[in-house]
Amino acid sequence: MTARLTPSPDRFPDTPRIGIGMIGYALMGKAHTNALLKIPHMMYPPSAIPVLESISGRTESAVAEAAARYGYRTYSTDWHNIVNDPAVQVLDNSGPNNLHVPASLEAIKLGKHVICEKPLGMNAAEAKQLWQAAEAAGIKHMTGFNYRFVPAIQFARQLIQDGVIGDIRHFRGQYLQQSLVDADAPQKWRLDRAQAGKGTLGDLGSHTVDLARFLVGEPVRVNGIVKTMVPERPSVEDPAVMASVTVDDAYVALMEFANDAIATVEGTKYATGRDNFNLFEINGTRGSIAYNQEQMNELQLYTDDIGPDGANGFRRVTCSQPGHPYAEYWWARGHIIGWEHTFVHELHHFLDCIVNDKDVAPLGATFEDGYRVDLILDAIAESSDNNGNGVSLNF
Repeated sequence: MTARLTPSPDRFPDTPRIGIGMIGYALMGKAHTNALLKIPHMMYPPSAIPVLESISGRTESAVAEAAARYGYRTYSTDWHNIVNDPAVQVLDNSGPNNLHVPASLEAIKLGKHVICEKPLGMNAAEAKQLWQAAEAAGIKHMTGFNYRFVPAIQFARQLIQDGVIGDIRHFRGQYLQQSLVDADAPQKWRLDRAQAGKGTLGDLGSHTVDLARFLVGEPVRVNGIVKTMVPERPSVEDPAVMASVTVDDAYVALMEFANDAIATVEGTKYATGRDNFNLFEINGTRGSIAYNQEQMNELQLYTDDIGPDGANGFRRVTCSQPGHPYAEYWWARGHIIGWEHTFVHELHHFLDCIVNDKDVAPLGATFEDGYRVDLILDAIAESSDNNGNGVSLNF
């Protein structure tokens, strides 16, 4: 038997629609939009259907091309138009760091839900203001720490909570890239404190610190060193003119947690040969966990309960098998997923929290989490300014 179906213009007639306003069309705007387009097809049945209403960006030709490419109904070079669009119910703030707080605050005042990329604020004071405004408004809010939504990392958290590796003693985190190795590369917005707030500390360090909190607990004290490796770079507007680099290029920090665990964390964009080397190791009294983002479908696990004298070594766990987080939505067992899927999981979680009035935390990072991470980053920078002396954290 053969049946001919007429495609319905509305394939999900009973599923809520949520209008999305996007700030940013570059890497994060592209990643978030790709995720929104995938949700109805892959996270099935979807909790909500994201409707791409408006997108903004600084360059008209680029944002117009992005709107046409992705299917946004309107575009603008002024983010105010996106925030104030009555069809927009959720602001997805993936713009430059200096737009995170003003655009998100305006959306909150209008009662819109907000997901904002990290770092949440240019500093902790800004982030706290945003968190408190969101709480007072009663809207759903989320900081874009997408690595929380890697299946292997969620599995690691489950193992820790189940006591599989015992009490946590150490966390070691590194995030290494080579994007600034070329000293003649131009000075872009991420190297300008007025637009970025922080450099590698905010861009890469925020992820590492968030994962430390997500997996181990709350830090109570930090020591840190931050460094600017190349103080001047050619200006984007005129390569013959040198522009100052006003943020850090690399950092190293020590952290002590409330549960007495300790950590070493570091990040740099001067790690020659490293593209996105984001890894951590967690040592417990009964085992250890190791993870590398460049093999994001795998977790390295050691436990002391297998083999004579516990001499079983680390074993590889492929976290794309039935029963692992999100495996039901993707491919056959053992077929891997990629970086882009973390945003699908993240944004699906956020939309589900909105339409079903669920808590964003603890799985997702709220604005409170974004504030706490920013406070820790500020303390690392403060410690560096004070010759590496320790700074106690007061949230």
